[in-house]
Amino acid sequence: MNFECKEPLIVQEVAPRDGLQIEKQWVETEDKIELIDGLSACGFTRIEAGSFVSPKAIPALRDGDAVFNGIRRAPDVIYVALVPNVKGAERALAANADELNLVMSSSQTHNRANMRMSCESSLTGFGDVVRLVQGITNAKVSLNATVATAFGCPFEGRIDEERVVSIARTYREMGIPGITLADTTGMANPRQVARLVSRVLEHVSAADLTLHFHNTRGLGLVNVLAAYDAGARRFDAALGGLGGCPFAPGASGNICTEDLVNMCDEMGIPTGADLQKLITLSRTLPALVGHDVPGQIAKAGRNCDLHPAPDYVNTI
Repeated sequence: MNFECKEPLIVQEVAPRDGLQIEKQWVETEDKIELIDGLSACGFTRIEAGSFVSPKAIPALRDGDAVFNGIRRAPDVIYVALVPNVKGAERALAANADELNLVMSSSQTHNRANMRMSCESSLTGFGDVVRLVQGITNAKVSLNATVATAFGCPFEGRIDEERVVSIARTYREMGIPGITLADTTGMANPRQVARLVSRVLEHVSAADLTLHFHNTRGLGLVNVLAAYDAGARRFDAALGGLGGCPFAPGASGNICTEDLVNMCDEMGIPTGADLQKLITLSRTLPALVGHDVPGQIAKAGRNCDLHPAPDYVNTI
């Protein structure tokens, strides 16, 4: 890896959506709004603020409309909504989402478990959403589509890289400019990441590519470095390391935003995010969700947060 690169790394904060979707304790709408408003003040340019899915599927996010309508929108922040279909897209558009994120697994088995349909049916639905957006005069909303289980599936195992590349090309051909490669259950390794990112960047610009890693097996930040070294510049992360997939057995924990920003700060890689504000906000999460969170830097402190030496040191 080349650790001399200092190009900016863009963090897309996903705690309000991917972080909270799996929580068993209900988080009140006003608390979600307060969390998003706090994140908007931390220097991010992109926040995935919620989803517009069936409340039966993801009850923890059933208040997406109220959340989007209640947040204080920072002028330089893109507020992203996950949508599963045209109905969800219509709701998101009515709530003035800036970007719609669609999701399909590279694995047929995972897609059937997660979306209750085949990959082919998902693509048909994506086409409907694209036509909906293209039919809006002067539409300012952008589109992104995620390739879930891009680095491995908990049901099928390793995924053929050519299939992932083919799906990314299909998204682009459909008129979806933004592409996310998601390590949905934390199965990726750095060598695999570098290889697949390099291949996808032959078809997608770095400005349009996002990487979504989980820290399920402890390789989250290492995989970020591998992807960054291969040319990726935008990464999803969740405050406190919240999150996981309700339909992915054993999956838990997105990479932690403040841990990622701390690593970048220490390496001289600019992110634009305010680490101290993130740490302060992260420390409010246990009370919000009712349990401890995986993030480390909010517990350990920054390297520059020095401790006083014991009094006896001066006597030696």
